[in-house]
Amino acid sequence: RDSEQDQLREEQDPSRRIAIYLDIAEERLTTFESYRMKPPDPKYDIGGFLDDLLGEYIGVYDELKTWIEYQYNRDGDMRPGLKGLLERVPLQLARLRSIEDSPDAYVSSYQDSLKDAIEQVADTLDGATVALAEQQKKFPEIKEDNKEAARLAKERAKEEAKRSKEEEKLRKEQRKRRVPGDTPDD
Repeated sequence: RDSEQDQLREEQDPSRRIAIYLDIAEERLTTFESYRMKPPDPKYDIGGFLDDLLGEYIGVYDELKTWIEYQYNRDGDMRPGLKGLLERVPLQLARLRSIEDSPDAYVSSYQDSLKDAIEQVADTLDGATVALAEQQKKFPEIKEDNKEAARLAKERAKEEAKRSKEEEKLRKEQRKRRVPGDTPDD
Protein backbone atom coordinates (compact mmCIF):
# COMPACT_ATOMS: atom_id res chain seq x y z
CA ARG A 1 0.00 0.00 0.00
CA ASP A 2 2.12 2.71 -1.43
CA SER A 3 0.03 5.67 -0.26
CA GLU A 4 0.42 4.53 3.35
CA GLN A 5 4.17 4.15 2.92
CA ASP A 6 4.36 7.61 1.36
CA GLN A 7 2.35 9.08 4.21
CA LEU A 8 4.67 7.47 6.79
CA ARG A 9 7.80 8.50 4.92
CA GLU A 10 6.66 12.12 4.68
CA GLU A 11 5.72 12.45 8.37
CA GLN A 12 8.79 12.69 10.58
CA ASP A 13 7.14 14.11 13.71
CA PRO A 14 7.30 11.16 16.12
CA SER A 15 3.84 11.67 17.61
CA ARG A 16 2.04 12.25 14.33
CA ARG A 17 3.76 9.26 12.79
CA ILE A 18 2.57 7.07 15.67
CA ALA A 19 -0.98 8.28 14.93
CA ILE A 20 -0.57 7.31 11.27
CA TYR A 21 0.55 3.81 12.23
CA LEU A 22 -2.48 3.50 14.50
CA ASP A 23 -4.80 4.69 11.72
CA ILE A 24 -3.38 2.09 9.35
CA ALA A 25 -3.74 -0.67 11.95
CA GLU A 26 -7.30 0.45 12.66
CA GLU A 27 -8.16 0.24 8.96
CA ARG A 28 -6.76 -3.32 8.77
CA LEU A 29 -8.72 -4.41 11.83
CA THR A 30 -11.97 -2.86 10.58
CA THR A 31 -11.55 -4.58 7.21
CA PHE A 32 -10.83 -7.86 8.99
CA GLU A 33 -13.98 -7.56 11.08
CA SER A 34 -16.16 -6.83 8.08
CA TYR A 35 -14.80 -9.75 6.01
CA ARG A 36 -15.12 -12.30 8.78
CA MET A 37 -18.88 -11.73 8.72
CA LYS A 38 -19.16 -12.63 5.03
CA PRO A 39 -20.69 -15.99 4.19
CA PRO A 40 -18.29 -18.63 2.86
CA ASP A 41 -17.90 -18.55 -0.90
CA PRO A 42 -15.94 -21.30 -2.69
CA LYS A 43 -14.77 -18.77 -5.31
CA TYR A 44 -12.79 -16.85 -2.71
CA ASP A 45 -10.31 -17.81 -0.02
CA ILE A 46 -11.77 -15.54 2.63
CA GLY A 47 -9.97 -17.42 5.40
CA GLY A 48 -6.62 -16.89 3.65
CA PHE A 49 -7.48 -13.23 3.06
CA LEU A 50 -8.29 -12.80 6.75
CA ASP A 51 -5.03 -14.46 7.74
CA ASP A 52 -3.14 -12.15 5.36
CA LEU A 53 -4.90 -9.10 6.82
CA LEU A 54 -3.87 -10.10 10.32
CA GLY A 55 -0.34 -10.57 9.00
CA GLU A 56 -0.41 -7.01 7.67
CA TYR A 57 -1.87 -5.79 10.97
CA ILE A 58 0.97 -7.47 12.87
CA GLY A 59 3.45 -5.94 10.41
CA VAL A 60 2.11 -2.46 11.13
CA TYR A 61 2.69 -3.02 14.84
CA ASP A 62 6.20 -4.35 14.14
CA GLU A 63 7.00 -1.16 12.25
CA LEU A 64 5.38 0.97 14.95
CA LYS A 65 7.46 -0.65 17.68
CA THR A 66 10.62 -0.20 15.61
CA TRP A 67 9.76 3.50 15.09
CA ILE A 68 9.12 4.02 18.80
CA GLU A 69 12.40 2.34 19.70
CA TYR A 70 14.28 4.38 17.10
CA GLN A 71 12.84 7.65 18.40
CA TYR A 72 13.33 6.64 22.01
CA ASN A 73 17.03 5.91 21.40
CA ARG A 74 17.43 9.31 19.71
CA ASP A 75 15.52 11.22 22.39
CA GLY A 76 12.60 11.98 20.10
CA ASP A 77 9.76 13.45 22.13
CA MET A 78 6.86 11.08 21.53
CA ARG A 79 4.78 11.91 24.58
CA PRO A 80 1.63 13.06 22.72
CA GLY A 81 1.81 10.09 20.35
CA LEU A 82 2.38 7.60 23.15
CA LYS A 83 -0.55 9.04 25.10
CA GLY A 84 -2.73 8.64 22.01
CA LEU A 85 -1.48 5.10 21.57
CA LEU A 86 -2.35 4.27 25.19
CA GLU A 87 -5.86 5.60 24.60
CA ARG A 88 -6.55 3.90 21.27
CA VAL A 89 -4.75 0.57 21.35
CA PRO A 90 -6.58 -0.97 24.33
CA LEU A 91 -9.75 -0.68 22.23
CA GLN A 92 -8.10 -2.62 19.40
CA LEU A 93 -6.88 -5.22 21.87
CA ALA A 94 -10.42 -5.62 23.21
CA ARG A 95 -11.71 -6.08 19.66
CA LEU A 96 -9.10 -8.75 18.95
CA ARG A 97 -10.00 -10.59 22.15
CA SER A 98 -13.67 -10.36 21.22
CA ILE A 99 -12.88 -11.96 17.85
CA GLU A 100 -11.00 -14.70 19.69
CA ASP A 101 -14.01 -15.27 21.97
CA SER A 102 -16.51 -15.47 19.09
CA PRO A 103 -15.12 -17.82 16.44
CA ASP A 104 -16.50 -17.71 12.91
CA ALA A 105 -16.40 -20.02 9.90
CA TYR A 106 -12.83 -18.94 9.04
CA VAL A 107 -11.19 -19.17 12.45
CA SER A 108 -9.10 -22.21 11.54
CA SER A 109 -7.40 -20.14 8.81
CA TYR A 110 -6.34 -17.24 11.02
CA GLN A 111 -6.31 -18.55 14.59
CA ASP A 112 -2.51 -18.52 14.96
CA SER A 113 -2.22 -15.04 13.44
CA LEU A 114 -4.92 -13.80 15.79
CA LYS A 115 -2.94 -15.02 18.80
CA ASP A 116 0.18 -13.37 17.38
CA ALA A 117 -1.74 -10.13 16.86
CA ILE A 118 -3.01 -10.14 20.44
CA GLU A 119 0.53 -10.74 21.75
CA GLN A 120 1.94 -8.03 19.48
CA VAL A 121 -0.63 -5.43 20.54
CA ALA A 122 -0.25 -6.29 24.24
CA ASP A 123 3.54 -6.05 23.89
CA THR A 124 3.19 -2.67 22.16
CA LEU A 125 1.02 -1.40 25.02
CA ASP A 126 3.56 -2.54 27.59
CA GLY A 127 6.45 -0.94 25.71
CA ALA A 128 4.57 2.31 25.15
CA THR A 129 3.69 2.53 28.84
CA VAL A 130 7.35 2.18 29.80
CA ALA A 131 8.52 4.57 27.08
CA LEU A 132 6.00 7.24 28.10
CA ALA A 133 6.98 6.99 31.76
CA GLU A 134 10.65 7.35 30.83
CA GLN A 135 9.97 10.26 28.50
CA GLN A 136 7.97 12.08 31.13
CA LYS A 137 10.98 11.81 33.45
CA LYS A 138 13.45 12.78 30.72
CA PHE A 139 11.68 15.76 29.20
CA PRO A 140 10.76 18.09 32.09
CA GLU A 141 14.01 19.97 31.49
CA ILE A 142 13.17 20.21 27.82
CA LYS A 143 9.77 21.54 28.79
CA GLU A 144 11.49 24.24 30.88
CA ASP A 145 13.88 24.98 28.00
CA ASN A 146 10.87 25.30 25.68
CA LYS A 147 9.18 27.69 28.08
CA GLU A 148 12.34 29.81 28.24
CA ALA A 149 12.68 29.79 24.46
CA ALA A 150 9.03 30.81 24.11
CA ARG A 151 9.53 33.64 26.60
CA LEU A 152 12.62 34.88 24.74
CA ALA A 153 10.82 34.65 21.39
CA LYS A 154 7.94 36.67 22.82
CA GLU A 155 10.35 39.33 24.08
CA ARG A 156 12.07 39.49 20.68
CA ALA A 157 8.71 39.84 18.96
CA LYS A 158 7.76 42.71 21.29
CA GLU A 159 11.08 44.43 20.64
CA GLU A 160 10.66 43.98 16.89
CA ALA A 161 7.13 45.36 17.00
CA LYS A 162 8.35 48.36 19.01
CA ARG A 163 11.20 48.94 16.56
CA SER A 164 8.83 48.68 13.59
CA LYS A 165 6.47 51.13 15.21
CA GLU A 166 9.30 53.62 15.82
CA GLU A 167 10.52 53.25 12.24
CA GLU A 168 7.02 53.86 10.90
CA LYS A 169 6.74 56.94 13.10
CA LEU A 170 10.04 58.26 11.71
CA ARG A 171 8.89 57.63 8.12
CA LYS A 172 5.67 59.54 8.77
CA GLU A 173 7.62 62.48 10.22
CA GLN A 174 9.92 62.49 7.19
CA ARG A 175 6.93 62.48 4.84
CA LYS A 176 5.42 65.43 6.70
CA ARG A 177 8.66 67.40 6.43
CA ARG A 178 8.91 66.94 2.68
CA VAL A 179 7.88 69.82 0.58
CA PRO A 180 6.18 69.12 -2.76
CA GLY A 181 8.72 69.37 -5.53
CA ASP A 182 11.66 68.23 -3.35
CA THR A 183 11.58 64.70 -4.66
CA PRO A 184 11.74 63.56 -8.28
CA ASP A 185 8.34 61.83 -7.86
CA ASP A 186 6.53 65.12 -7.20
